[in-house]
Amino acid sequence: MTDLKKIIQNAAASHELSAEQIIAVLKDDSINDFLFSAADKVREKYVGDEVHLRGLIEFSNICKCSCKYCGIRKENTSVQRYRMTEQEILSLAQYAKEYGYKTIVLQSGEDSFFSKEKMVSIIKKIKDMGFALTLSIGEKTYEEYKAYKDAGADRYLLRIETTDKNLYQKMHPDMSFENRINCLKNLKKLGYETGTGCLVGLPEQSIESLAHDILFFKELDADMIGLGPFIPAPDTPLAEENGGTLTIALKVMALTRLLLPDINIPATTAMETLEPDGRLKALQSGANVVMPNVTDKSCKQKYTIYPGKAGLNNTPEAYKLSITSKIKSIGRKISNNYGFRNKF
Repeated sequence: MTDLKKIIQNAAASHELSAEQIIAVLKDDSINDFLFSAADKVREKYVGDEVHLRGLIEFSNICKCSCKYCGIRKENTSVQRYRMTEQEILSLAQYAKEYGYKTIVLQSGEDSFFSKEKMVSIIKKIKDMGFALTLSIGEKTYEEYKAYKDAGADRYLLRIETTDKNLYQKMHPDMSFENRINCLKNLKKLGYETGTGCLVGLPEQSIESLAHDILFFKELDADMIGLGPFIPAPDTPLAEENGGTLTIALKVMALTRLLLPDINIPATTAMETLEPDGRLKALQSGANVVMPNVTDKSCKQKYTIYPGKAGLNNTPEAYKLSITSKIKSIGRKISNNYGFRNKF
């Protein structure tokens, strides 16, 4: 057995790795299958064979931010903007309930129209429908996060995108790295199941910085990690850059599973966008969550964070049937519970 295989084997048992060990594994593609298999076994041991389906509602593509990689950045005038009403959001949540989803994920650009009061009203009504609720709506004040939590929100996803401060500032010219970290700390303090994650393959991103991203997830004790390959979006400053690869994204995900064995990790749409079976590969490399999109087709096609998103032309019903069939094809089951983290 090679030294790297021993390192992976030890990490699967101890859930510890140094930055140097992570870098060595990320740089060597000869051990990929061993790494993915190890992560899959850790996933099976700690979170089981069930896959949690979370119904995703993308309720606004209006955003005040200028993130250089994002297709809905405020400077992009080619995007057809939309904003759902509260009733439209609740109608989609009702459909999600009929499809059997136990969790709703509310995601949007950073749209200032949705005040604290508007969000609290939406949160309370969705919680009254019997859902677990994840929010993914960006940076807010401590008071706003507290109001959402008091209204019943269970989880919050705020991806760090990169822990390399210089790269973060380049990618987010109107934002503060320190505030991003502070928001994540506030979410943990308030008792949310806190999610974060990174973009893999950003221009100027080093293997070393990816290693520090993974260690940051461990240090934060994140409850869920969402990550995917960088896919260049048209009409953005990074439109002509090379994108990330599925392989390196899967390796970052697998290493994250080794270090945080009991967390929830989605097999993201970006992975399936790069390769038709990308999502299945993710589920066989440590992932245990899928977020089927229940947004109606006209809005879904305008939520263009990156081009060519998988499933854009599927109805929510067809998407549910397709993903259920794929999950069962690899011997996994659809969960019937809310899928909260059970910490070991």
